Amino acid sequence: MEIVVRSRHCDVSDRFRSHVEEKLTRLEKHDHRLMRVEVEVDKERNPRQHDRAIRVELTAFSKGPVIRAEAAAEDKMAALDMALDRMVGQMRRAADRRRVHRGRHTPVSVGQALAGVEPEPNGITPAGADEETERRVGPITVMGDGPLVVREKSHKAEPMTLDQALYEMELVGHDFFLFVDKESERPSVVYRRKGYDYGVITLDVS
Repeated sequence: MEIVVRSRHCDVSDRFRSHVEEKLTRLEKHDHRLMRVEVEVDKERNPRQHDRAIRVELTAFSKGPVIRAEAAAEDKMAALDMALDRMVGQMRRAADRRRVHRGRHTPVSVGQALAGVEPEPNGITPAGADEETERRVGPITVMGDGPLVVREKSHKAEPMTLDQALYEMELVGHDFFLFVDKESERPSVVYRRKGYDYGVITLDVS
């Protein structure tokens, strides 16, 4: 298994790299198909975020879907441990799901689970509710001086079914997943609602 460590806005010592390699070897017992794990260490430059000063993102590549996990803490070691625990949990759920689809149980179809689910309206702040000073952060206008993380990422996307999108969302460990619907060919987002329900938002680009 190849391990690649990158850093942004901070330095990474050889001691930490060795610690990362030692820690990540435990992932192989959860997924023997692992080929590569990328570790990105990023330092938050906002002093108000001292308790989340270091963010560690793990991305695992195997013969199956890509799995991502991230965590933030005061130091590199703590953030790494938290991200690693989350990735292990996701790998365990993925393994359980594979066993389910091999016939140990009969899962309820996603179509049945989503029947009658309506997308929830987004909350909108009324105009004039915040009288704080506007400021520009890159291309975005921000109200007030609160912390803001601006990140841009571009991923290759192949059209997939709703079942596949839900599977990918569970592996990534997020509460939403953006994808291109294979049937409608529209950009869509599946998201987690209360309990075990899911919602779907689809964009009509016509």
